[in-house]
Amino acid sequence: MATQRTLGTSDLRVSPIAFGGNVFGWTLDQQQSFRMLDAFVAAGFNFIDTADTYSTWVPGNQGGESETIIGRWLKLRGRRDDVVIATKLGGDMGDGKKGLGARYIPQAVDASLKRLGTDYIDLYQSHYDDPETPVEETMEAFNALIESGKVRHIGASNLPAGRIVQSNRYAAENGLQGYISLQPLYNLYDRQKFETEYLPTVEAEGLAVITYYALASGFLSGKYRGEADFGKSPRGGGMKKYLDERGFRILKALDRVSAETGAPAAQLALAWQLHKPAVTAPIASATTDKQLQDLAAAASLPLTREQLALLDKASAY
Repeated sequence: MATQRTLGTSDLRVSPIAFGGNVFGWTLDQQQSFRMLDAFVAAGFNFIDTADTYSTWVPGNQGGESETIIGRWLKLRGRRDDVVIATKLGGDMGDGKKGLGARYIPQAVDASLKRLGTDYIDLYQSHYDDPETPVEETMEAFNALIESGKVRHIGASNLPAGRIVQSNRYAAENGLQGYISLQPLYNLYDRQKFETEYLPTVEAEGLAVITYYALASGFLSGKYRGEADFGKSPRGGGMKKYLDERGFRILKALDRVSAETGAPAAQLALAWQLHKPAVTAPIASATTDKQLQDLAAAASLPLTREQLALLDKASAY
């Protein structure tokens, strides 16, 4: 059973890894998605992250496919109270449906609730910043959802640190609930923005950190070592940017720690994050039983101070 962690200042208890729902309705069909969710929960995990826009990028999809699959699974299994569901709004759903304005937020939440087949969302997150809308308007609209019981807590994903601080200051001054979590890009390769821009805000605001692209789209699994490997998955084409001097240095360090521990690179990359005090739960996806076993094992993988230092040094920016 994965040891649960408290999500920021909330009363939510989550597993140390969140399942990334962007694969549902994209690289996994409904039946495969159900299998992965069953196995994830059976392994003692309870945290599932998705968004309304998953997966608009797939030809023929409209968005909402991931939420719909999760909703059907919840209905079939009757497990709603056993899992913590995080979803996001603000990304472009077409027909002008996007942003964090007071008129759009109630529409977006109702659409997500309907797809998820539930009457509440545990963590509702601003997916992208909406510079046109004042933070005051967004916080008031979010708190109306909390009042109505449709949403338990709110979080932020790709918002600049300054906007999060501004939002939370307004909330605190007006007796409203502020953002309790941040969902940033963070992994062994992509460290700089989080550690320089976000970390001070995370510490000052007591935010939970739920990192995305925890395995750098699969690069940190070690399976992409050169252009010949790009065909290994639908994400392979995006690997070129990682194959630089620093990327190879990180892979070499992962190989070394892997030889010492017997754990594969993907487990080590996740375990490295879980040893960072600021990180609550990395988000990672699995499309096979083997990948899911890696996620489960990473949650309890001990690393020595020397091993962590080696990975820190190899990935220094």
